[in-house]
Amino acid sequence: MKKIATPFFTAIILASSVLQAQYNKQIKQMAYADSSRLVEIFKDLHQNPELAFMETRTSGIVAKELKALGYEVITGIAKTGVAGILKNGNGPVVMYRADMDCNSVKEITALSYASTKTMKKEDGPEVPVMHACGHDAHITWLLGVAKIMMAQKSQWKGTLVFIAQPAEEVMLGAEAMVNDKMYEKGVPVPDYLLGMHTWPIPVGTVYNGIGERMAGSDQLDVTFYGVGGHGSSPHLAKDPIVMGSYAVTQYQAIISRSIAPQDAAVLSVGAFQSGIENNVIPPSALLKISLRWFNEKDRNTLLDGIKRVNEGIAIANNLPKELYPSIRMKSRVFPLVNDTAMARRINSSLATFVAPENIIVNTPAIMASEDFHHLVIGNKKTVYDFIMVGTANGELVAKAAQEGKKYPFFNHNGNYQVDLATIPLGTVIGVTALFELFKK
Repeated sequence: MKKIATPFFTAIILASSVLQAQYNKQIKQMAYADSSRLVEIFKDLHQNPELAFMETRTSGIVAKELKALGYEVITGIAKTGVAGILKNGNGPVVMYRADMDCNSVKEITALSYASTKTMKKEDGPEVPVMHACGHDAHITWLLGVAKIMMAQKSQWKGTLVFIAQPAEEVMLGAEAMVNDKMYEKGVPVPDYLLGMHTWPIPVGTVYNGIGERMAGSDQLDVTFYGVGGHGSSPHLAKDPIVMGSYAVTQYQAIISRSIAPQDAAVLSVGAFQSGIENNVIPPSALLKISLRWFNEKDRNTLLDGIKRVNEGIAIANNLPKELYPSIRMKSRVFPLVNDTAMARRINSSLATFVAPENIIVNTPAIMASEDFHHLVIGNKKTVYDFIMVGTANGELVAKAAQEGKKYPFFNHNGNYQVDLATIPLGTVIGVTALFELFKK
């Protein structure tokens, strides 16, 4: 029997492999056939970026496209969030999330479709804006994936949920959607959550490791209060700019002297806002701070250290208690931890069209942060995987390496760009990962 069975089952396996290869080829053909349309969508989104919770145009495009494809659409979740739902028989519930918001960054790429837009931030100033983190590509991938999954719905069973999420950059959007009761408004609770992000590594390369992938983060504002006065008479004033300047440098000692050298943590001051005139000492100074950490102990060390530095500066400047610095906590996200089994399944499926050596699984966790997983961390099931997709032109990567640079450009910089070849490729990656998750 064994001699008869072995070639029989070998033939079945070979036939299955051939069918899988043919199907993978078909998916790739569909994505690349849709490439021109998707690239135009991407360019349009890139030219029309929108800040957190202001993504009205972007969310409108997503809702319109998903409705046209036949998805059930729920809009207005946490102001601008969109859900697209397709119930396609018995099977797992898989959620695919893409973020929509842009950055307060001036674009310097000189691309023909570069953003020249400005927007008024909620706290007042008019600022240049651009997609300096690839969220325009994320939304484009979502729309490309949604089209193929609908066209191929006879090939999978389950419930597919697309989420266009606002306000990732301020680390508030995912939690805001949950707090706006999206799961009570008809969005199915997922068994699996999938997300993808652009990364300035070569097109055709994928980072999808297991375990901790991204740091936890807090965003907070510290305001130093003083006594305003004439620039010629600083002895009659209490200068908050000097206080804030001391704080910026002293905060770094928290990292170097209070966090264990074996641990990783970051404290960055992203904005220092104070005063208007050359010869006027202002009454206050605002510091906008972000923290990165991997455990609660280090997080508390950072927050306690900031408070001590602030109070020490207040004492040194002989401030009354009512003028001590204030702290406003704005957002918090936990470290992102990829599910081992889910990541391995997806990597195995991607290896059918991405060279195995280009699927990198052993990279260390990065200090960047995400709120993607906050869509599910309060649920009974918290199985998720977050994939970093290479979107940098290979020639630019090679040139950067020759110049001793790790990347040709990096996220949140005005020169950040997504190679257009990644638009159909990212679509294929998304579809392939989803099909794997819908397998029995």
